Amino acid sequence: MQESPVKDKQALRKLYDTILPELAQHIHQHLADVIPLFHDFKLEKLVDTWTREPGAGTSTEISLDKGNVNQMGLRLRLEGFQRVGADNFDLTKDLLFQLDRTFYTIGPNPDNVWLEKDYLQKWDEADYELVAEKWTEQLIDDLTERLEKYTL
Repeated sequence: MQESPVKDKQALRKLYDTILPELAQHIHQHLADVIPLFHDFKLEKLVDTWTREPGAGTSTEISLDKGNVNQMGLRLRLEGFQRVGADNFDLTKDLLFQLDRTFYTIGPNPDNVWLEKDYLQKWDEADYELVAEKWTEQLIDDLTERLEKYTL
């Protein structure tokens, strides 16, 4: 009987060091038409080192190296929208990996899941594209909504 993959240091490191950078590249490609509309652009990895697992003591350090992180992901910051007739504004959007004990989910928030994977399950090109496309669509919807507020 094969043991189920569990959240541990190696699984979290693989997500952080391999999956997130590859996903960021796909997202960056999908944002090629949006980025020039802003003065500055940042796409960075994030790790939640504040949220403790249920039953964990307050003295337990939360880190990737301890294998007890509950959430990581990507944060996009688009700063200084540059268009004639529109006020400057910034957009921030997170993509979250909710890390359960034997699997993780990916989506813009815990209530909206686009993909669920086991820790040992490989990502293929279609997985990266699915998440990048959905996230980019939501970002463009956010941008459109923001612009419509300025034109009404």
